[in-house]
Amino acid sequence: MKLKLIAALAGEDKTDALVAAARGAGATGVTIIGSGRGEGLEPAKTFLGLDFNAQCDLLLFLVVETRAREILERLCQAGRFDEEPGAGIAFQLNIEDAVGLGTQMETILEEAQEAL
Repeated sequence: MKLKLIAALAGEDKTDALVAAARGAGATGVTIIGSGRGEGLEPAKTFLGLDFNAQCDLLLFLVVETRAREILERLCQAGRFDEEPGAGIAFQLNIEDAVGLGTQMETILEEAQEAL
């Protein structure tokens, strides 16, 4: 079974919507790492040394390869990544192997077979 890691970075205010969108497209779980910070083409504006960037979350989804593109597209829509500058980004990476998926394996295998 081939797996993908989808990483999404977006403002804390979008985290719940992103998780719901990914689950709706077949993601079986998520790891959320909070209190991040990002910067795009333009450096962040500061006032007297204070940073006005909102905190962002890093969401990590380990998903079956056949579901990865749909999940990625749903994240893009839910986060409005292509419509709002600085809204966030999502990307996928190949995963060679993984352990610790015992509680999710039945669902993952079902989804993989449905895609065949």
